[in-house]
Amino acid sequence: ACSLASHIPLCGTHWGRHIRNLHKIAVQNGAGGGLFVHRDTPENNPETPFDFTPRIEAVVKNYPEGHKAAAVLPVLDLSQRQDVWLPISAMNNAEEILQVPPVRVSEVSTFYTMYNRKPVSVLNSDCILEAIQKKTWNKGETTPDKLFPLIEVECLGACVNVPVVQINGNYYEDLTPKDIKEIIDELKAGKIPKPGPRSGHFCEPARGLTSLTEPPKGPGFGVQAGL
Repeated sequence: ACSLASHIPLCGTHWGRHIRNLHKIAVQNGAGGGLFVHRDTPENNPETPFDFTPRIEAVVKNYPEGHKAAAVLPVLDLSQRQDVWLPISAMNNAEEILQVPPVRVSEVSTFYTMYNRKPVSVLNSDCILEAIQKKTWNKGETTPDKLFPLIEVECLGACVNVPVVQINGNYYEDLTPKDIKEIIDELKAGKIPKPGPRSGHFCEPARGLTSLTEPPKGPGFGVQAGL
């Protein structure tokens, strides 16, 4: 009994510290427990342009009448997939579509760290998009000759060589504004620019490998000798 009693305070102290640390981490990461107050900014306010694609109808149909509030998570996920982040205007749209109080949407968007509540960009992708728009046309539009539609997407599966654009079936990677201007000029001249990384390195980060740093072990590695 004495031995058991002597261990109880130690366990209690250990878990108490552990729980407090978890709480601190959660608050720092923006999960439940943090204090969130939205304040309008030039890029994030109720007038920030946002409209759901027709896919919203398919998402909401999965939930019966009277239970639309259960669709908050997938609806917010859909809005973020459209714009990469979650502006307050998208949250307002979600409230109207699901017919739920604003707090039902805000409590979800601020609790889960997977939602980006601020504009994000991937390694200078904004400057590539800006260079294209200055050179030719605007996002979501097609040039008058119907040759160049411009669509911004969240993922092209080429994370190690971003910024990247896809033109037909070709990827152009590790781009700078100068690179994309040259590529557009070649396309306008009827040429097909050489695809691949403009930096010269293939399928590995510019700062060096972070995985697959050793030769593969080969067939049978780790298998019992008798098998």
